[in-house]
Amino acid sequence: MKLITIEEHFESELITNEMNKIAGNAISGQVSAEMLEYMKTDLPSDEEMQSTEKRLAFMDKHKIDRQVVSYGNMCPQNLPPNISIDLCRRANDELAKLVQAHPERFSGFAVLPVGSPKDAAQELKRTVEELDFKGVLLKGNYDHKYFDDPFFFPIFEMAQELDVPVYFHPSFIPNTITQQYFESDQWSDVVTGIFSSAGFGWHMDVGIQVIRMVVSGIFDKLPNLKIISGHWGELMPIFLDRMDDMLAPRTTLKRKISEYYQDNVYITPSGILHARELRFILDVMGPDHIIYSIDYPYVKPENAGTFLDELDLDTETKEKIAYKNAEKLLRLK
Repeated sequence: MKLITIEEHFESELITNEMNKIAGNAISGQVSAEMLEYMKTDLPSDEEMQSTEKRLAFMDKHKIDRQVVSYGNMCPQNLPPNISIDLCRRANDELAKLVQAHPERFSGFAVLPVGSPKDAAQELKRTVEELDFKGVLLKGNYDHKYFDDPFFFPIFEMAQELDVPVYFHPSFIPNTITQQYFESDQWSDVVTGIFSSAGFGWHMDVGIQVIRMVVSGIFDKLPNLKIISGHWGELMPIFLDRMDDMLAPRTTLKRKISEYYQDNVYITPSGILHARELRFILDVMGPDHIIYSIDYPYVKPENAGTFLDELDLDTETKEKIAYKNAEKLLRLK
């Protein structure tokens, strides 16, 4: 069975070096020293992020036919516009080199200078029309603004016009939120760092962001806009009925929150390959709105290529999740 994975990350040596010159380590100052030490030992090296050979070897080992690749932590999205406009363009050109070198194995999601939404919209248009990118991945938020803010509307308007999806990806949350929700003298700073990031906090934060998009009414304005949410929906699908009961009646929305979510959002596992999560998401979203992803090289599960085969699902459902939904949404050849 063919496999296409769509949340797979990449870094360019050129762009990483540029970012370090401009801003120092792009992660420093956002997390504790203990968390930085953990990240140095547990997260992939620059070489692994940048190596095409290692990437292809992983794909071949797990029989992954295609990755849709996007930038990882060294992402120029949130730099000031006077820097990010040019650097995002260069970053997209660097990613395009990978795609063009192996067009049968890789596709790309753009990185955008979101601090200037009109420029970001034009860069999205360029990457789709000239570089054949398949959408955009947005990390976290910008300048403490979530992407439902009307400031960012031109980006989503362009995504609908081009008929490409927007992938919402987690990033580091504000230190004030970390201190309020995740910090305690009962555990170490390393535990706090993980609890506030990949252990829970990232997912809460970006899940709220997707729901904010719904509640803002953007899908009434842009009914054909498509959103992708990783990590099995970032905690939100279990609360759709609750939000329909308690939240939706107090809004000006034309439909239930669950209806927008089930129509306009696509879910991926991001390498969290557990059957019970998939069964739940299948029940909530149906087989047409689930797309496979691994989160390489941050996650490299040993069952990356066998997870779907081992499940008690009909062949058509497996094929939709494995590749058919991705081919349809992203118009992959």
